[in-house]
Amino acid sequence: MALFQSSTSTLPEVTPVPRHIAVIMDGNGRWAKQRFMPRVMGHQRGVESVRSIVKACNNKGVGFLTLFAFSSENWRRPADEVTFLMKLFLKVLEKEVSKMHASNIRLRIIGDRTRFDEALVRHIENAEKLTAANTGLVLTIAANYGGRWDVMQAMHGLIQANPNRTTAFEEDELTPYLSMNYAPDPDLFIRTGGEQRISNFLLWQLAYTELYVTDTLWPAFDLKAFELALESYQKRERRFGRISEQLKGEKNA
Repeated sequence: MALFQSSTSTLPEVTPVPRHIAVIMDGNGRWAKQRFMPRVMGHQRGVESVRSIVKACNNKGVGFLTLFAFSSENWRRPADEVTFLMKLFLKVLEKEVSKMHASNIRLRIIGDRTRFDEALVRHIENAEKLTAANTGLVLTIAANYGGRWDVMQAMHGLIQANPNRTTAFEEDELTPYLSMNYAPDPDLFIRTGGEQRISNFLLWQLAYTELYVTDTLWPAFDLKAFELALESYQKRERRFGRISEQLKGEKNA
């Protein structure tokens, strides 16, 4: 898969349908709490929303969808919840990957896998291998992922590959070592649950991404909510450092 340049070094093409959508799926626990259910039931219900948005993106021609499933900071949560999330991740891989493959979806998992058990790592590797040749939507799951970790591991890789380098590195030289070197920077970032922060997610890649925050909790994020996010995106003026008059001039040229 080709490497993409960042939105700070080139002017990306602006299309009505985002090429790449990134999502923080927040609010599972609160959704369950509102219904007097254990928090883990919210995570389980959230899988249905994942299915819905994956299908919608595939149907609309979105090229890349990246979902933040588990951050490097989520290990701080109660041990029983973390254990459930790991088991749920494994269960979803076992149950959903064949369906993704049949739908021509390519699955990628980014993040530090060293804390996962052998069974989960094996299923991740098998899922990526099975779907590697698919040409439809690229679905990326960020698990045990952190934006700062991503930049640091990329820097380590770049330095190790150039041990005798004495001159400064350029921005684009880091791209091949980032976790998402196979995807363009996200055009649209969606965060459910109302929190207005990016929580260490894709720090490098979100430089010029359009941000959309909704109070809708992730298990309730349905096709209608997704359409509202797309409508908001389509009303944005994406300047990438330029001014409005320049964009108008380009349209009239």
